Amino acid sequence: MLEAIKAFDRQLLLAINHGHARALDAVMLFASNRLVWFPAYALLIGWLIYHFRRRAVLLLPLVVLAVALADSITSRLFKPFFARPRPCHDGALLARLHLPDGCGGQFGFLSSHAANSMALAVFLAVVLPPGRFRALRIGVFLWAILLSYSRMYLGAHYPTDVLGGAIIGALLGALAALAYRQWSPRLWPEKV
Repeated sequence: MLEAIKAFDRQLLLAINHGHARALDAVMLFASNRLVWFPAYALLIGWLIYHFRRRAVLLLPLVVLAVALADSITSRLFKPFFARPRPCHDGALLARLHLPDGCGGQFGFLSSHAANSMALAVFLAVVLPPGRFRALRIGVFLWAILLSYSRMYLGAHYPTDVLGGAIIGALLGALAALAYRQWSPRLWPEKV
């Protein structure tokens, strides 16, 4: 069973990775580049502070905690524990991969990119007021999907690395959002 999953994982990775084009390479490199995230996240943080005002004192640490935990758990716990080589470190796959971004670190299970972006997306989906900010909710999920897809496209992660990272990120984002929903009314009760 495990071998069948691994074989499917490789086949799906190769199908995604072989669907490359020069213009698509540029999009995927852009999406995976951490330096691209900083200005976008700075704008998002500014918007959250503006929208949530004093509640941002609780919201920002919780969202940062969710993303930081997603990054730490995937990078410092799962990757060294499972020690699963990235596809580009697999001798049987290396010659068959299109690697426009070269090859990253040695281990790939789980994807930190997928975990971080999904933690943010789920957190915002739960915390933002219902019926409002639909475009932002959709946008952060589309960003998380593009970022996750880019990791497979670039040959940096197997699909199961990305799926596992997304699940960890979603759980952490949901937990942080639930903590916000629980604590926020206690700290700032609604005026009647």
